[in-house]
Amino acid sequence: MGLLALAIAPGLAICLFILYKDKYNREPIWMLILAFVLGVLSVIPAILIQLGYGADLATIQNEGTMSVAFFSFCVVAASEEASKFIMLRLFLYPRKHFDDPFDGIVYAVMVGMGFATLENIGYVYEHGVGTGILRMFLAVPAHGTFAVMMGYFTGFAKFRNSGKMGYFLLALLVPIILHGSYDFFLFIGSDSLLALGALVSFGIALYVSFRAIRNKQKISRLYHEQQAAESL
Repeated sequence: MGLLALAIAPGLAICLFILYKDKYNREPIWMLILAFVLGVLSVIPAILIQLGYGADLATIQNEGTMSVAFFSFCVVAASEEASKFIMLRLFLYPRKHFDDPFDGIVYAVMVGMGFATLENIGYVYEHGVGTGILRMFLAVPAHGTFAVMMGYFTGFAKFRNSGKMGYFLLALLVPIILHGSYDFFLFIGSDSLLALGALVSFGIALYVSFRAIRNKQKISRLYHEQQAAESL
């Protein structure tokens, strides 16, 4: 039970943090659970794609920097972020409860944390407490930042009348770039300088995601003020 709690806690904490930030239009509990479950299910296509690639990390590292970069961005990051985006776009975006500019972030983070929590359970049970503690402060929050950016642009697609395809593209590409950058520095080797690169990538993702949250909170507030004024 201790390992399971360690694996689940960071994802749950991030979910609660995002729900706290959703100040103007809270989502139904069943929709949040649905989004989380969809995130769990999104692990399946991502794993199948990565297994289908047919090469382990050690082999890829021996093939050189370009192979690591391709694996990081085009295999791991692309498969995982595309799987999460499909769940968000097909099953959550069309629903009537997606009715606030901040909802893109809420639902994307729920999906992302479903994915990250199942992934984290596997890592923690395989590698133990030390890995669980490390991932609590790095890998799981990193998935949270990727999800925030996915939801940020998906929200624009929902509530702006033009440029929807461009926003959908950004909702997919920006998380892939952030995710791939983070993984690249982890996969390339164990040198401390490379580890620092992963931390810098994570720091950038964290910074832009907090900026995105603040901006969407402002947009959400203005949206509800406009809705209230129009109802008078």
